[in-house]
Amino acid sequence: MRIHHLNCGTMAFGLVDHCLLVETRTELVLVDTGYGLGCVREPGKMLGASRFVMGPKLTEKETAIWQIQALGYDPRDVRHVILTHLDLDHSGGLSDFPEATVHVHGPEFRAATATPTLSERLRYRAAQWAHGPKWMVNEVEGAQEWFGFTAVRDLPGLPPEILVVPLAGHTRGHAGVAIDSGNGWLLHAGDSFMLESSIDPESPNTPLWLRMYEQGAIVRDAYRENQRRLRELRRLHGHQISVVNSHDAALFHGMTAR
Repeated sequence: MRIHHLNCGTMAFGLVDHCLLVETRTELVLVDTGYGLGCVREPGKMLGASRFVMGPKLTEKETAIWQIQALGYDPRDVRHVILTHLDLDHSGGLSDFPEATVHVHGPEFRAATATPTLSERLRYRAAQWAHGPKWMVNEVEGAQEWFGFTAVRDLPGLPPEILVVPLAGHTRGHAGVAIDSGNGWLLHAGDSFMLESSIDPESPNTPLWLRMYEQGAIVRDAYRENQRRLRELRRLHGHQISVVNSHDAALFHGMTAR
């Protein structure tokens, strides 16, 4: 499988919105959507007041649909979207792919579509899925082991080389997406960490300002524990697995330079 790394939303503080476009044998799979055309054209509706905090540039050229077309593909060939979670900067382009099946982890789907807490109401924007996506909710029942993590392998319509790895903490149902490219594994860990230095297996370091930001994690203990587990994953299996996240610009550019 071929994996393209897309920045679908440059934000304040030099952050990016790192999404993946995966070419399987028969179709395209998108991991997160970043900010979509609706966010650019109707930011008040699609993003609300949070756009002033996150400071996205909101240009059509950074949307996933525009970049997919620029690569020479038909966006209608995106048959599946896998979400790490439903925060507004990760699901803002869902309406650009109305025919795609949208895979989301069960606890996340319920957190975003039931009765969210005050904190969750600030991060989820129902307008982003008001078009009625073709939801496919995955659960941990029957999950298998993947390098010491639980993994959901039964994703209908997707090849067995693509897995969902539950990483609750940042949100109640946050998950990573693992892909066996044929040349090693790639784990997109979403917002499980913000800077690569936080999961350095030898000398982890999280700047004070970032530790303060991370206090916004919905399940803080799980968030910290997942970072410990990701450090251990890199220490033991770094030769087999590359770990990326959603917002570290240096990590994103390092992957695109390969």
